Amino acid sequence: MMKKTVLVASLLAAMLALPAGAAELPRLVQRDGHHALLVDGKPFLMLGAQAHNSSNYPRALSKVWNAAKDAHTNTVLMPVAWEQVEPEEGHFDFSFVDTLVKEARQNKQHLVLLWFATWKNTSAAYTPAWVKLNPKRFPAMLDRDGKPSYCLSPFGEETLRADKRAFVALMTHLKKIDADKHTVLMVQVENEVGTYGLVRDFSPVAQAAFEQPVPAAVLARQKPVAAASVATSGTWREVYGDYADEYFHAWAKARYIGDIAKAGRAVYDLPMYVNNALRDALEQPPKPWKNNFASGGPGWDVIDIYKAAAPAIDIVAPDIYTSGSEAILANLRLFQRKDNALWIPEIGNAEGYARWIYAALGRGALGVAPFGLDYFNYSNYPLGSPRTDKGMAEPFARVFGAFQPVQRQWAQWAFEGRTRGAAEGDDRKPQTLELPGGWVAKLNYRQWQFGEIAMDSNEKRPAGTEQPGGGVAIAQIADDEFLIVGQRTRVRIEPGPGVSGFMLRAEEGSFDDKGRWQMERVWNGDQVDHGLNLTPEPIMLKVRMARTR
Repeated sequence: MMKKTVLVASLLAAMLALPAGAAELPRLVQRDGHHALLVDGKPFLMLGAQAHNSSNYPRALSKVWNAAKDAHTNTVLMPVAWEQVEPEEGHFDFSFVDTLVKEARQNKQHLVLLWFATWKNTSAAYTPAWVKLNPKRFPAMLDRDGKPSYCLSPFGEETLRADKRAFVALMTHLKKIDADKHTVLMVQVENEVGTYGLVRDFSPVAQAAFEQPVPAAVLARQKPVAAASVATSGTWREVYGDYADEYFHAWAKARYIGDIAKAGRAVYDLPMYVNNALRDALEQPPKPWKNNFASGGPGWDVIDIYKAAAPAIDIVAPDIYTSGSEAILANLRLFQRKDNALWIPEIGNAEGYARWIYAALGRGALGVAPFGLDYFNYSNYPLGSPRTDKGMAEPFARVFGAFQPVQRQWAQWAFEGRTRGAAEGDDRKPQTLELPGGWVAKLNYRQWQFGEIAMDSNEKRPAGTEQPGGGVAIAQIADDEFLIVGQRTRVRIEPGPGVSGFMLRAEEGSFDDKGRWQMERVWNGDQVDHGLNLTPEPIMLKVRMARTR
């Protein structure tokens, strides 16, 4: 346990002191099952915004930067399309990348680049015309009857060779223009891969691979769903039974992506990840593919196949557009593993998703990025907000604005496993968080700041609580001392089993740009008699608990 400290600034300085210099490339680290993205040697929290797919052109960038500024982000996720950088085979044009990196620096934003190449949302839409128009050289997947699919085959050797060459050229250029600045933090390789309508490639070369024994690296990690009815080694069908086709497809996609990532990292070693359109996280155990999700994509049930086939990929990341709170929580749990950092590169930009930032960052996520958070006059409603103006950015601005002054410290606390978080569920029921040191945080929603309303009461509720909107994240910053960040939540920190004590002091305040706590006032009397009631506008409290034995 750390010693108590009077000055929060000295505590923060000690936590941030890591033996690394500014020349160190961004990299991922893991300690005791907790993860951090190190940027210039210190943990970094990505308060992100992913641009729309068609915002990746110089004249469109002003609408991206304006929204990012309004939303208080520090990182923008931006597509870079293969068709954009290699419009003619062997002739590369990185002028957009140059403009993007330059303007990101001017706007004080870091970048995550999204490589839209062989696959984007499972299709070949972002490949160059010279790829699209030459199906013989760049073959599509074939169904059982030999009919071509819309999706390029992961067994297309020429496709892989060309994609890899372009990606290596991109990473070589990034190293040239950014190795000393570290504007670009990570790279996503391809986008939401897999196949709809076809479980796998049935071309002759794919079928021949399917009939081979499952690679040992896959066998070591991906265990059969129904172990009693299948073999422990042999062909894909012999080992995985009814899951064989989709597992084989995941291996083929992962191997292809991993080859590209490995080649890119050989020239410029940035962290790399894959993202995916989710399958049902509440279906436990998962059922075989029935044309109900993108077969072969990096879903939660095949993370181990991707880890085995693509070791150059650091993270398998979820794109969260489901609206049900149980499903969102399930995905947070399933994608956060000791060998897989939690990173949410896409989440809906509708207002209701903003509260999930608290839950994700409290769980130790590297960051969260709402999708389509720019002022392009396009909306992907109902997956996101119907608005395309500042009103779309405002719910996220409130949350990101609360974390922005403490972003580096929060990343360090998360790396040390000292953060917790929650979002108001669809059922609006109370929740409990177990905190370090044996304390518990009891959370309640839809309460006035004074008094108590029972869960089943018909009493009038505060305006603005008609839909779930509460969220809170809590960090242990010293022995028996916690930082609370949140909104529309009543918080009570109480002794857990074996602990006896009470709340000694609650300060409202903020951190300045040097990481020093600036107290505004002490809460007492009416302000604490009914718990700590976090207002509709996010608030930050520093709470000290006292033990009586």
